[in-house]
Amino acid sequence: MMKGGFEVVQASTLDMIQPHHEPIWDFTAAAVPRQQALETRCVHSERNELSEWVEQVTKQLIDDLPAENTGNDDHLTALHADDASSVLGDFGPMKSGGGGGEEVRFDERCLGLITLLLECAVAISIDNLGEAHRMLLELTQMASPYALSCAERVVAYFAKAMSSRVINSWLGICSPLINFKSVHCAFQGFNNVSPFIKFAHFTSNQAILEAFHQRDRVHIIDLDIMQGLQWPALFHILATRMEGPPHVTMTGFGSLMELLVETGKQLSNFAKRLGMSFEFHPVAKKFGEINVTAVRIRRGETLAIHWLQHSLYDATGPDWKTMRLIEQLTPRVVTLVEQDLSHGGSFLDRFVGSLHYYSTVFDSLGEYLPADDPNRHRIEHCLLYREINNILAIGGPARSGEEKFKQWRTELAARNCFVQVPMSGNSMAQAQLILNMFPPVHGYRLVQGDGTLRLGWKDTSLFTASAWTSHSSR
Repeated sequence: MMKGGFEVVQASTLDMIQPHHEPIWDFTAAAVPRQQALETRCVHSERNELSEWVEQVTKQLIDDLPAENTGNDDHLTALHADDASSVLGDFGPMKSGGGGGEEVRFDERCLGLITLLLECAVAISIDNLGEAHRMLLELTQMASPYALSCAERVVAYFAKAMSSRVINSWLGICSPLINFKSVHCAFQGFNNVSPFIKFAHFTSNQAILEAFHQRDRVHIIDLDIMQGLQWPALFHILATRMEGPPHVTMTGFGSLMELLVETGKQLSNFAKRLGMSFEFHPVAKKFGEINVTAVRIRRGETLAIHWLQHSLYDATGPDWKTMRLIEQLTPRVVTLVEQDLSHGGSFLDRFVGSLHYYSTVFDSLGEYLPADDPNRHRIEHCLLYREINNILAIGGPARSGEEKFKQWRTELAARNCFVQVPMSGNSMAQAQLILNMFPPVHGYRLVQGDGTLRLGWKDTSLFTASAWTSHSSR
């Protein structure tokens, strides 16, 4: 027995990683030949370990702020431009990310762009919107999201998000219009070309599978189901388990009833072909804004709650209300996949964290896809930029009126209602199989520790998967 009362199920990891395919949903990685990717990607000095460089520079930027800073958006003291330049001047040669290993100097133009971006962030943090606007006009003319350089693409999207923040601050509006279909399309494209989404899906599925061992009536609550790409793989294993398939009920939360209904039809059709009893309940509301009675849990059902967090939009509503509802439902398992990125703190805190985080993600995409790949641009424009915009232009306690949890797993651990369930050896095996789809040259890394599984790129952790169980369900 595992800690928390879970029994390890020795399911076929190969079956889990290679589920039956549906033409409408592409569950597998896009077939991009390794040699083609290596030959067509653009190797320039501008993209030399961008994320590592950004981490060092932004850390120094914050260290150089005067000690009297309060950490609030309206009370930070500006960093003088000469100080920023001196920080940048401390960094000399950097190793090429192109695999050659030669020492090269980071492109001076990109250094200038990121210097200006950092100075602009400080101006915004002290509400010097006029100066920020002047710098943003310059940045938007100099940086292109279609550039060969990852650095320039990152600067272009950050400048666009910061422009939205300045405009919103002047006009007093901050609510974005979201085209959920384009977001979901980009999300699926990201799933096809990187291991991050598959990692989230299959590690969570394994923890849920173990919690459902020998249970004949199960209920899954997905706090932001989107297209439901995760669930056919789990259905396949449940339908073929030795003790027979359970009756599966799923409650899917989302923003648009039309998309939820379509997702429910796809999942119902898949379950029917597997011969598995299944029912789907769509809820077009945020989980943290409903009453616990709105979730229909029947007597005898084993409950799993799943949340793949992202920064695209506020999927659940107030964190404290979401936590309270999860506590009230006493689930057998809560599977949580978090971005290693904080939504809390001041604007400058969020800027620094997100610049390092998304520089790493852009670097990882640039290692796998050429600069002119249309799918790469779709992912960057419809997915990554939207996350950046939500963090910088829309989010923050000063705008939403509340502070988001910095780490959900820390909050869960601090409450007496939950105990962590260590991610099992099977979950590690699943994650490693996913990583094996991508040659080591692409830089993805997997780390197991503290009961969690972390997936990142080079030395930066990007996603952390954990599982929890309610004391009342044990």
